[in-house]
Parts: sequence; C-alpha cells; structure tokens
Amino acid sequence: MVTHERPDGDALGSLLALGYTLTGMHKHICMFTQGPIPSTYSFLPGIDQVISELDLNTAYDAVIVLDCSQPGRIGNQVKLMDFKTIINIDHHISNTNFGDYQLIDTQACATAEIIYGLIKAMHQPLTIQIASALYVGILSDTGFFRFSNTNQTAFEICGELVGLGINAYDIARRIYGTYSLGYLKLLSMALETISISPNGKVAVLTVTQTMLSTTNTSMDDVKDMINYVRLIENIQVAALVVEVGKKQYYVSLRSDGQVDVAAWAAVYGGGGHGKVVADIALAN
Repeated sequence: MVTHERPDGDALGSLLALGYTLTGMHKHICMFTQGPIPSTYSFLPGIDQVISELDLNTAYDAVIVLDCSQPGRIGNQVKLMDFKTIINIDHHISNTNFGDYQLIDTQACATAEIIYGLIKAMHQPLTIQIASALYVGILSDTGFFRFSNTNQTAFEICGELVGLGINAYDIARRIYGTYSLGYLKLLSMALETISISPNGKVAVLTVTQTMLSTTNTSMDDVKDMINYVRLIENIQVAALVVEVGKKQYYVSLRSDGQVDVAAWAAVYGGGGHGKVVADIALAN
C-alpha cells in the first residue's frame, strides 16, 4: 500500500485506516510512503509501521495506491509496472484513472471518506485506531470543515467517529493547536515575500531553503502557510512556492472557486481537489 510523497493527513489517515482493516482480515501488508513523514502526524497509532525504504525483493500480489492523482506522485522507489495488480483509490478530480482497478469518487471530501465506505462495504469493524485515522484524513483535507469540499457526508462520518470514542480535541490540538518558535519565525519571513499581481487577483508566498535553514524548520512547517494569502481580500488565486532543492520547487495553489487551479496543475503533472486546491512538483 502506497501513498504520495510529502503525505498529508488524508494520505496517512487513509493508509493507516485501510492498513488496520486489512490486517484485521489477516492480510499481509506493507505500508509505504517515500521520504519522511511529517512530525505533525507522529501521534497516529501505527505510524511507525509506515516505511520509507521498500524491500524490492519481496513479491507482492497487488499494490494499492491511495490519494494519488497520477503515478508520478508516489516517487521513484515504487515501479507500478512491477506489480501484477494495481488498485487506484482516490478522490482527486485530476486522477488519470491508472491501474487495473479504480475506486475514484471525486465528490468525496477526502480519500478517507472512500476508505470509510469501503470498510463499511466489507462489514469490518471501526476500531478506535481506524476511527482516529479516518477522522484525521477528513479533518485535514477539509481544513477543519472550512474548505469547499466539505460535504454533508463529512459531518455524518465524523459524528459517528466521535461517537465511537475518538479524542477529537486531542487530534485537533496536535494537528493545528501548537506551533514551534521556528515555525513562527519562518512564517514571519515568508509573509515578507508576499507579492500581488498587478490586477490584484493573484497572491504569491515564497519559502526558500535558506529560510528553512535559518529557522531550523522543514517542509512539515510550510504546508498550511498558503492559507494566510488565500484569505487576502479580493484574491482569487493564492500560490505558495517552496524551494525543495536545486532548481526544484513545490507549488500549492488555492482558488476562491472562480479559477480552476486543478486544471492549471494538471498541465504540469500536478493534481487537485475539484477546482480550488492543487499541488505541483516542478523542476527548472
């Protein structure tokens, strides 16, 4: 089971929830994501079982790709062509329908919503560990129920998960409730870079490797900074440009709904949620 590089809460929550479920069904699984896991999600039960180095000598019956709009997002360690069966589970409207089997619902608020439905369809129990992972997935991808992908089902599922006994307060506190001093210093530096297009409709925020080094922070600390520029009055498109290496950049795009940023991202091999959220990895 694999999800995309630089995994977010939905990617990891979906991975863990399905992983716990399949393990309970006596399946032998391996959960993988290339690169480091953001420290924000280190509290998730079972997160230590998600590996970042794959044993390529192991023979697998199938690979399940979660929350990835296209194969390139999983990194270069996993070669899908090496697997007999490829299962693609996702909610991005930009998904390229790769694989032998697809379970794609672009109306779902998160891949975690799809996994919830899959667990129910398989008549498997929702343990506290599974419920917590699903809650993290939905909570993070809806931006605490603030984004346009927030739907009725999101509230219904989360209501059920809270009813099962998950600690919603602790999850919220761990994901959004605390900031390091380094993060605040990085945010201060990043806000100084804000530039507005001549027509006043596009805002761009920039984070460089020098800024990360100076504040002793990492990519983990960058992910939500785009929300500061997307809320500027009259802005239709917000962009966060992060230098991730020599001539390599990661771009996050947010729209107020008037511009289809997912379509923009797709041109450059990126992916998005509906029209309003998209991400791209670029090399120049």
